[in-house]
Amino acid sequence: MNTETILKQTTSFRDDLLKDLADTEFAMYYLEAALADYKEDGNTEALWVALRDVVEAQGGIGELAQRTEANPQHLNDIFTSKQKPHLDNLQSILSGLGFQIRLDFAEN
Repeated sequence: MNTETILKQTTSFRDDLLKDLADTEFAMYYLEAALADYKEDGNTEALWVALRDVVEAQGGIGELAQRTEANPQHLNDIFTSKQKPHLDNLQSILSGLGFQIRLDFAEN
């Protein structure tokens, strides 16, 4: 079997991920995992990449802009790291995706 045939008969990890992230429940667990990783390592970039993946899977920046009544260019700037995101950006994006921020007691 040649490489071209293999590529035609397989899907990419990213394609499969985006398909899975179209499901709201899967997206929620994906974002929870990204938040847990952020809690451990403080890597905000990875958290925003995870958010960008979910946004892409659920209609893209244009769809999110309509849901949040935000400027699409502003959202694009946030996801391309041209503008440093603020907490209200996170809340707006999560709300537009159908999620909310919730606090739980931390186990010591």
